[in-house]
Amino acid sequence: MKRILWTLSSVLAALGIAAAVLITLNLRGEEPLPATETLQSTPALVQRGEYLARVGNCMACHTTTGGAPFAGGRGIETPFGVVHSSNLTPDRAQGIGSWTSAEFWRAMHHGRSKDGRLLYPAFPYPNYTQVTREDSDAIFAYLQSLPAAPDANRAHALRFPYNTQAALAVWRALFFAPGAPAAEPTQTAEYNRGAYLVNGLGHCTACHTPRNALGATSDAKAFTGGLIPVQNWYAPALNAAHEAGVKEWRTDDVVALLKTGVAPQGSVLGPMAEVVFRSTQYLSDADARAMAVYLQALPQQDHKAPATVAPPPASAMARGGKVYEQQCAQCHGDRGQGEPGAFPALAGNRAVTLADPTNLVRVVLQGGYLPATAGNPRPHGMPPFQQTLSDEEVAAVTTFVRNSWGNQAPGVGTIEVYRARERRGM
Repeated sequence: MKRILWTLSSVLAALGIAAAVLITLNLRGEEPLPATETLQSTPALVQRGEYLARVGNCMACHTTTGGAPFAGGRGIETPFGVVHSSNLTPDRAQGIGSWTSAEFWRAMHHGRSKDGRLLYPAFPYPNYTQVTREDSDAIFAYLQSLPAAPDANRAHALRFPYNTQAALAVWRALFFAPGAPAAEPTQTAEYNRGAYLVNGLGHCTACHTPRNALGATSDAKAFTGGLIPVQNWYAPALNAAHEAGVKEWRTDDVVALLKTGVAPQGSVLGPMAEVVFRSTQYLSDADARAMAVYLQALPQQDHKAPATVAPPPASAMARGGKVYEQQCAQCHGDRGQGEPGAFPALAGNRAVTLADPTNLVRVVLQGGYLPATAGNPRPHGMPPFQQTLSDEEVAAVTTFVRNSWGNQAPGVGTIEVYRARERRGM
């Protein structure tokens, strides 16, 4: 009996120690909240906050189609279930009208809500923790200036155990620590401003970094590219010339891509088109250039020579060539040369020959739409072929495009097309 009691007490002691460590790790860096609001809002602060909210693309997640701006309710699918965005309007019952700027800062910096709950990292506080208190206060002032919307917050629909605060506390203990922007003393002010925007409000690593089985990213793999399971697109590496690296581009061309969605070397589609449409087109010229300078300075991946790719079956190339002639050549040209200023070239296009063909398949199925921006208000688009082409035809034409006019890449199978359709419910 004594042995059982000793074992039980040992287990309880170990659990107590583990709980204490978990609590400590989840409270690190937090300070007591002030009892009253200290922020004095001004028109200039609100205007600054509106700009920063656009830089962070906050509306994209916190607004539903046809809903009030920032009223939340958008379902964000994750591998663990659905997280619903919260109401950020100043409604006192459903929104953040009863919050203080310090409580908002705690959510941004520490990932903790007004009532003390731990927030899910679908809200990218692992990036926003890099945002300064001054910028957090400006965003809060802007959100408080919006019309209040009484839209009720929707409960998350996460599977067990991911729907528990205990599991979230373990995740945070393993993968999250509050941070702060740290300027590189050997770099220019422009570089450091770009680093602050890219790594903080811009939260570029949230998509362009692979995630582990628990949905966490690693600084060691930052910008190396990864599949976005939420949207089933591949976010290409930003530090590799053969994917989406811009080190060798003219800085002005990188700025053009961020602000208009198009550049001489390429254009944006899919989720990045939404980012440009809702966020980066509104960057000031100075901030866009700072981000470009930082992205061009990223340490580059060592690019190993690609393994020899076995030529696709002649039958697949023949079938794909026929589909291309009937459906694609009118815009993209008989030799995949495209039409400058209108339709992108497919020959020599690194987006076409990515090792992961997901994006190419998605464009064929869904169509390709550039963002309408002030610098490119009437962009050309590509129609969807999901109802026109069979899986076999999509596989064949993408295989053909990836292996014609000097392109070389593995062929695409029908299973990859099926997965692209299935994830979107097509």
